[in-house]
Amino acid sequence: MANHKSAKTRIRNSATKRLRNRYQAKTTRTLAKRLRTSTVKSEAETLLKEVSAMLDKLAKRNIIHKNKAANQKSKLAKVVNKIGTEVVVEKKTTRKKKTA
Repeated sequence: MANHKSAKTRIRNSATKRLRNRYQAKTTRTLAKRLRTSTVKSEAETLLKEVSAMLDKLAKRNIIHKNKAANQKSKLAKVVNKIGTEVVVEKKTTRKKKTA
């Protein structure tokens, strides 16, 4: 346990900041999941704007690394671009005949 007044204050402050950081990161992850499951292109584009802004804020505040934010934004943009261009193709399963 801390003995100095400043150390006790730092413990309280870091606990408060930790909770705030966890809340913001969790909110961003939830929105990203909603974006991935979205099937409407216009809705996905608006969600992408929101999530990108949130990821930039998290990176700016050093809650996540800036490269992680960039990677996630890139992957989410790919997901949004795929919406509406998907073609359903059924895969035929073929079994090889055993030769004796």
